[in-house]
Amino acid sequence: MRHPHVLRNATLGLALAAMAATSLVGCADTSNFTTGSRTGDTAAGAGAGALAGAAIGRATSGGNPGRSTVTGALAGAAIGAVGGYLWNNRMEAQKQRMQQATQGTGVEVTQTADNQLKLNIPSDISFDTGRADIKPEMRGVLDPFAQTLKDNPGTTVRIVGHTDSTGNDAINDPLSVRRAESTARYLEDRGVSSNRIATAGRGEHEPIADNNTDAGRAKNRRVEIYVGEQQAAR
Repeated sequence: MRHPHVLRNATLGLALAAMAATSLVGCADTSNFTTGSRTGDTAAGAGAGALAGAAIGRATSGGNPGRSTVTGALAGAAIGAVGGYLWNNRMEAQKQRMQQATQGTGVEVTQTADNQLKLNIPSDISFDTGRADIKPEMRGVLDPFAQTLKDNPGTTVRIVGHTDSTGNDAINDPLSVRRAESTARYLEDRGVSSNRIATAGRGEHEPIADNNTDAGRAKNRRVEIYVGEQQAAR
């Protein structure tokens, strides 16, 4: 089974939080859980969050178990462990601001089933084939987005990069990570704390369209950004 690769180092404290969350579910099989996952796979409760953290702890860089890294995306386990995400007036206002800011750009701004704000940024304004440098058009989306994040400091951000099927895994997996990292650095340069941001790459493994067509490949070259506000522990 081909796995995504994640490249952001986490602090020891974050790793310990993930280990503690993992202990809640013992030896459960976590092979199908990955970091920064799509809406249907996102950790929403204590068990799911801990399972996600366990899987993240086994994530590797470049597919080499000897180079395993604990990543910033381990924050997902801690979030899940205290009860998922909260949708409130702040999150709704952020959604509406981003819908207005991205109108006519092709960016999809939605609320996920587990109460995260999701931005799906297609290749038309994000990245050219084989490239990880941000297009000028994408800056017009990320600039107001960075401001909404600074206005809502209690949220966490997960950025997931994707590619089309052009090339092989040795090319696409690290390329998808670099796309997520480029997006993260852009937000950090505009004042969003790096401690709030986790990144992951999916390569070509999670297509949302047919890779046999130009239009389909363009849709698959994308960045997905998830914003969540942690629920208070009960």
